[in-house]
Amino acid sequence: MTQQDIRPPAQASAHVTLATPEPARRPLISYVLPVYNEQDGIAAFHTELTAALDARPDLAAELVYVNDGSSDGSLAILQGLAQKDDRVRVIDFARNFGHQIAITAGLDIATGDAVIVMDTDLQDPPRVSLELVDAWRDGAEIVHARRRSRQDTAFKRTTAHMFYRLLRSWTDVDIPVDTGDFRLLDRRVADELRRYRERSRFVRGIVASMGYRQKEISFDRDERFAGETKYPLRKMARLAIDGVTSFSTTPLKLITRLGFVVLLLSLAGIVYALGMKFFRPDITVSGWTMLMVVVLFLGGTQMLSLGVLGSYIGRIYSEAQRRPLYLVREVIGADEDGRDGRRGV
Repeated sequence: MTQQDIRPPAQASAHVTLATPEPARRPLISYVLPVYNEQDGIAAFHTELTAALDARPDLAAELVYVNDGSSDGSLAILQGLAQKDDRVRVIDFARNFGHQIAITAGLDIATGDAVIVMDTDLQDPPRVSLELVDAWRDGAEIVHARRRSRQDTAFKRTTAHMFYRLLRSWTDVDIPVDTGDFRLLDRRVADELRRYRERSRFVRGIVASMGYRQKEISFDRDERFAGETKYPLRKMARLAIDGVTSFSTTPLKLITRLGFVVLLLSLAGIVYALGMKFFRPDITVSGWTMLMVVVLFLGGTQMLSLGVLGSYIGRIYSEAQRRPLYLVREVIGADEDGRDGRRGV
């Protein structure tokens, strides 16, 4: 049959109505954005993020800011953003629950086809998040943003470098090195991640342990736009402990190895003491120094061992309490489905 055979008659063309194809649905990208005392930088971050999104009309966006009990004017600024931008939702915690819990709350409420987690201090450039989206659309289900360089102090760069490599060597989980919590998760991955409800959370380790198709995008981390870091040495050490104890029993194994080392040293000390007793009885009193060294060494080893055991027992205690991970005072800009998140989860 030729093309002329299937064309409608010319006189009937006026009565034929051609169906207009519906426009393709734009993927919805949810941004989970923890905020803690960032009043000096939130507006600048929001401006830069929306500018990056405006350059991609092929994407729809949902911006979930999580106010983690800020004591400055961060909440008022977020409320203003929610009034001006209908893409903004604000989760206001009843108190400070910590960065990892804030990420969890944002994931609980995000509805996008993909979810991007990033901080609001502009160290993670918003434009890079679009590179994560492109990698996701190419088939990746988890996209990590890996820091090619970072504008931090030499001490922080050194400790971070050592921590990631030590953690990777101690665990069976292949945790990407030089990556923070800046990453993209496919909807399926985000839903699965919501099932992980442990209290001492190390989100980047949990995500790495989940499998799926993972990819890395390298970027250069910028300086903090304003304010001070919300991860001082104390919090970094706590996060490191959570990471190690969440995905590794190596500290417990090290106690056993340390016990063997102490046993060998004790045997050597016994041999030395007996030798001095039989061969140099005239200076036996001098062994008091060695005795004190051995006693103090054993006491320190025992205290260290108890501390490691206490860390694991403390985690068991916290999980057994089964208290809510967080409590929400208010959700601003809630959807019409009524999910206001006021109950603890």
